[in-house]
Amino acid sequence: QVQLVESGGGLVQGGGSLRLSCEASGRPFSNYGMGWFRQAPGKEREFVAAISWSGSTYYADSVKGRFTISRNNYKNTASLQMNSLKPEDTAVYYCGAKIRGTYYEGYEYDYWGQGTQVTVSS
Repeated sequence: QVQLVESGGGLVQGGGSLRLSCEASGRPFSNYGMGWFRQAPGKEREFVAAISWSGSTYYADSVKGRFTISRNNYKNTASLQMNSLKPEDTAVYYCGAKIRGTYYEGYEYDYWGQGTQVTVSS
């Protein structure tokens, strides 16, 4: 079992930055690929970014060049640095952990955090 806790959400003006963190506890963190998804009101949850156990990164086209995912296996954390935020980035952001399968599909993830709200004002 892996427990995930997100933090770092909040309200920011368009063009601003936020850094989300996901702290994991339980089974060895380094075994898991980590991903960030988001869900806006009335929309389906969508892939944002992911990082493999070895550090390979994957991004949705909508966030490439603006968001950066990273991980620290010693601190059991995964982070999402979000720059140049836009109102359309407003959503609840979820951290997920997975052992196998593609990084882009939510159903491939084994564990999820409770989510953290990000609101970007225009």
